[in-house]
Amino acid sequence: MVLLRILPRGLKAFQRTHIIPIASYHAHAKVGNRDVVGFGHNGEPTYEDRYDFPCPAVRFRENTSDVVLLREKEKGDWKLLSQEEKKALYRASFCQTFSEISAQGTGQWKSVLAGVFFGITLALWMVVFMKKCVYEDMPISVTSEEWKEKSLKRMIDQQVGIVEGLSSKWDYDKKEWKKIENFFD
Repeated sequence: MVLLRILPRGLKAFQRTHIIPIASYHAHAKVGNRDVVGFGHNGEPTYEDRYDFPCPAVRFRENTSDVVLLREKEKGDWKLLSQEEKKALYRASFCQTFSEISAQGTGQWKSVLAGVFFGITLALWMVVFMKKCVYEDMPISVTSEEWKEKSLKRMIDQQVGIVEGLSSKWDYDKKEWKKIENFFD
């Protein structure tokens, strides 16, 4: 019984919230006085210059009195429009031409390279900070001379390899290495 009362209310609430897509509802405030001329890249009325999608959803500039006069004049014969008027109409609809979009010498590489160098510098400073403030001193290495001498003394004291190994070449009475006249005998 309760479910039959709740279900229609829930359906009505669902229909109310899904009649107008939220993105298109909020995006119209960003359009301002510009004409919406198409679907756009993502279905939202936004302007972006893209080489792979040359038709933005809205015009680049807002409608001013000059642009409105040109749009009325454009509805007539295009041969009557001057070259400057055609360029002004184009610039009212688009920010860049295809050649400007695909231009190689934009200088964007400089900001990318600066960002890369900044990241490398930040990483190096983090390494310096970690070595100075976070990490403890390195322990004694097994390759240091002090470690080798102590290890050798311990092996001799424990008589490691007393028959044919290292300790067989140590003289325990004189506390020195035995004199070996012929190593291969």
